[in-house]
Amino acid sequence: MRQQTAEHREAARRIWGHFADPKLHSLMEAVPAPYVYPGDFLGQPHLEYRPHPDELPDPGEVVWAWVPYEEDFEIGKDRPVLVVGHDGPWLLGLMLTSKDHDRDKEEEASHGRYWVDIGTGPWDQRGRSSEARVDRVIRLDPRHIRRPQGFKIEPHVFERVAAGVFQHRR
Repeated sequence: MRQQTAEHREAARRIWGHFADPKLHSLMEAVPAPYVYPGDFLGQPHLEYRPHPDELPDPGEVVWAWVPYEEDFEIGKDRPVLVVGHDGPWLLGLMLTSKDHDRDKEEEASHGRYWVDIGTGPWDQRGRSSEARVDRVIRLDPRHIRRPQGFKIEPHVFERVAAGVFQHRR
């Protein structure tokens, strides 16, 4: 690993606060800066459930991150995301919503959007039930995760989400 610059160390402190960790440095070098969204992940992702009780985002955890809109990757919004795997230096994630799509299931499906219920968790301060969008897999720059210490979901919930991803990927 090449020697870290002061800029990398400062970026780690700004992004991760007191959680700045040398393990992040290789990720910080691997992801291009300034951040440019590389596009959604295409194909079938390798999904893994590997939550760890640390300050880093792991597959099987819900984190907060900026998610680009499908129609224009230059704009988006902060939202909860279920981390489901990796693609090189990128994390792979599924965006969550508190909107109940059971009521408009057919309309959503006509637009190629499919949702799986994951229940409630501490990622939603109002305690609302969430759904994961399983037909779109987004790439996340680990440096741009808003709350890196994720909220672990249960293994059976992850399995249900994974089944939805495999069923509905384009």
